[in-house]
Amino acid sequence: MASLRASGFCRLMWDVSIGSKRPCPQAVRLGARLAGQIRRLYGSNKKAERPFWICLTGFTTDSPLYEECLRMNDGFSSYLLDITEEDCFSLFPLETLVYLTPDSEHALANVDVDKVYILGGLVDESIQKKVTLQKAQEHSVKTARLPIQEYMVKCQSGKNYHSEILTINQVFDILSTYFETQNWPEALKKGVCSRKGYVLQNSVE
Repeated sequence: MASLRASGFCRLMWDVSIGSKRPCPQAVRLGARLAGQIRRLYGSNKKAERPFWICLTGFTTDSPLYEECLRMNDGFSSYLLDITEEDCFSLFPLETLVYLTPDSEHALANVDVDKVYILGGLVDESIQKKVTLQKAQEHSVKTARLPIQEYMVKCQSGKNYHSEILTINQVFDILSTYFETQNWPEALKKGVCSRKGYVLQNSVE
């Protein structure tokens, strides 16, 4: 893990412990969904011109989630990413961490290779507000949200709050596109489809 940390990659940790700690029978269904999201994120990162260093934190090899990943994802044990049982807050200095959460008051201005970005592994259909924000605050870690409000507007076809929720994969695709292009409108257009109820500001002017 140390070699990748020092290799100049932009660093992303996925805190899968948030999404995997659910009682049965929900655990099986959510584990399958989370395993699918891991596969899609890994595929996107492999295709990226500037791939991220990715680490799945709070992830034990004797967990049902790990078994689901092996079952659903061909070659998972050979994925070029790091897996650790450690908490996402214990791997790097807290001042280098930025927890990405839609409930943050701060818009993400850029993707900085000197920072380590954290995603929470939430895959529930139900909306659990402020779970990731509260976890970051408990550890005095900075938070940020994608700058959707700064570059997009909600069109009349937008349905409700649920339409604003992005999947882990959509968030990653936005980050990855911005990291390559340094262009937020282009990145947001790729990750936030019109079905979410948002369009770029200049498209309605």
